[in-house]
Amino acid sequence: MSHHHPNPRSLLTPAMRGLIDRIARAGHPPLHALSPDQAKAAYAAGAGVVDIPSHKLARVEDLVIPARDGFELPARLYAPASEQPLPVLLYLHGGGFTVGNIATHEPLCRHLAHLAHCAVVSLDYRLAPEWKFPTAVHDAWDALAWLRDKATSLGLDGTRIAVGGDSAGGTLAAVTAIAARDAGWPLALQLLFYPGTAGHQNTPSHKTFAHGFILEEPHISYFFGHYLRGPQDRDDWRFAPLDGVDETGQVRDLDGVAPAWIGLAECDSLTDEGVMYADRLRMAGVPVDLEIYAGVVHGFIQFGRAIPTALTAHNDAARALRHAFGDQ
Repeated sequence: MSHHHPNPRSLLTPAMRGLIDRIARAGHPPLHALSPDQAKAAYAAGAGVVDIPSHKLARVEDLVIPARDGFELPARLYAPASEQPLPVLLYLHGGGFTVGNIATHEPLCRHLAHLAHCAVVSLDYRLAPEWKFPTAVHDAWDALAWLRDKATSLGLDGTRIAVGGDSAGGTLAAVTAIAARDAGWPLALQLLFYPGTAGHQNTPSHKTFAHGFILEEPHISYFFGHYLRGPQDRDDWRFAPLDGVDETGQVRDLDGVAPAWIGLAECDSLTDEGVMYADRLRMAGVPVDLEIYAGVVHGFIQFGRAIPTALTAHNDAARALRHAFGDQ
C-alpha cells in the first residue's frame, strides 16, 4: 500500500516528469472540462501522440459482434502469420467507460499480438453517457461468448482464450473473468493493466496522486458520473470486483477465477486497489503475477515513444500471455 508521500512528484522518472510537463505546457483543457462528445474527440486526437508506431501484422480484420439486445459491436482482430490456430486475447480498452475506442488502443493491441504471437480481438464496447452501467459489462461478456463460439471459423484456438484490458477495460476484464468462472468457461489468463477494482476512491494512493499525475480526481468523478446510473451502482461487483456485492449482498469470492497478470503504475490513484485485488486473488488461491512499474503514471503503456517503461510492460504482459497459452 502506498503511504502519503511528502513530494510524490519526486517519485516520477525524469522521462515521465518531462512528459507531464510537456502536456501541461500544451495547455489543452482537461477532459473533465469538456462535454462527453468533446472528451471522446480530444482523447482520440491525443491518443497516438506519444504511442509507438503501429506494428505491421499479417492479418487485420474488422468484425461485428452481436450483443444480446441486437446491437452490432465493432471489433478488430489482429494476428501474426500462423499455420496453426492461434490463441486469442479479448482486449477491452481503457477510457473511464466514456472515452477510447479500437483506434486509440490499436498500437498496443498490435504490439501484444506481435510479441505474444497470439490473436488479439479489440472490442468497441458501448460507452457512457449514452450507454450506462452495466451495458459495457454485458458487451464484454457477449463478445467472449461470441468468440468462444466463432473461434474455429476465425482460425483461432477456442480452448486458449484470455481476457485483458487497461483501466476501465481492466475492470471489465476482471469482471468477465469472474463471470467466466461462474459459467464454467476456462480462461487462460486475465491480463490487467492498472484496473479499477474498488467502488469508492478512498485509498491512500487516490489522495497522494489526485492531482498532477495525468489521471486526476476530477477525471475519475467525471467518468463515473457519466457511467453509473446512481450511487448504488458503486457497490455492484460488476463495477467494483474488489469490494462490490451481488444481489444477495455478498462480496464475490474469487476461487477458481483465471490466473492473473497485473501491471500497475507506481504513481497512479488506482495502485492501492490494484494491489488489494492481487492480494484477494492470491488469498483465493489464484496464481497472480504482479508488476508495479516505478516512477510512471496511469496510462503509461500508451506512451512508448517517450517512456521506455511502456515497452518493458508490453514485453512482460506478452511473456505472461505466451506462458498462459503454453507457448513459453
